Order: sequence, then C-alpha cells, then structure tokens
Amino acid sequence: QVRVVESGGGLVQAGGSLRLSCTTSGHTFNIYGMGWFRQAPGKERELVAGISSGGITYYADSVKGRFTISRDNTKNTLALQMNSLKSEDTAVYYCAVGRSSYASLRSTEYNTWGQGTQVTVSS
Repeated sequence: QVRVVESGGGLVQAGGSLRLSCTTSGHTFNIYGMGWFRQAPGKERELVAGISSGGITYYADSVKGRFTISRDNTKNTLALQMNSLKSEDTAVYYCAVGRSSYASLRSTEYNTWGQGTQVTVSS
C-alpha cells in the first residue's frame, strides 16, 4: 500500500518562505510523476507544481518564479520550496503520486494523496 506523508506547513508572514516535504513508501518512487496541489476554503483543488519521473517540471502561473519543486529519488522525497509567499497562497497543500511517469495537470491523473499540510500566509 502506498503511503504519502507531507510536512513543513505552518504560519508565515507575507514575503516569507516555507519548505514543504513529502515522503512516500510502498511503491517505486522514481518511476512516477509527482505533484503538489492546494485547496483554499471554498475553492477547488488546483495543481501548484508537478515533476515527472525524469525531472521535467511544471508550475501554475500563479507560483512561477516563486516556488520550486524538486525530488530526491534516493530518499523517496518530494519538496516544494515556496518563496515570496502571498496571502493568496494560503491553503491546504497536498502531495500526490501520479498514475504515470508524467507530471499531469489534472488531479484525476494522480491516484494517491497525502493528508495535507496547512500553509497560512498572514498579510
């Protein structure tokens, strides 16, 4: 059974930084695309960043230049470095395992999710 655990959320002032981490177990990490999603209250879940098994990355326009997704296949970990945080980045952030090696834009292409970690940015 695949297990996904996020960590690193918290409260930060606007302009600050946070680093989210995700550790997975129970599968062959390095052959799957991975993604970070977020969901703010009253809004739909949206893709923040994705990374293919080969390291090709994708970012939502709202976070380009501020967030960086990375993966360490030797440690089965995924990270999201978030800089220059804004109040609109406030959400629950989820790590997700893809169904394939690609970094899909669609949440339906991810089949295992973590429990989420809260990120709150105060203005």
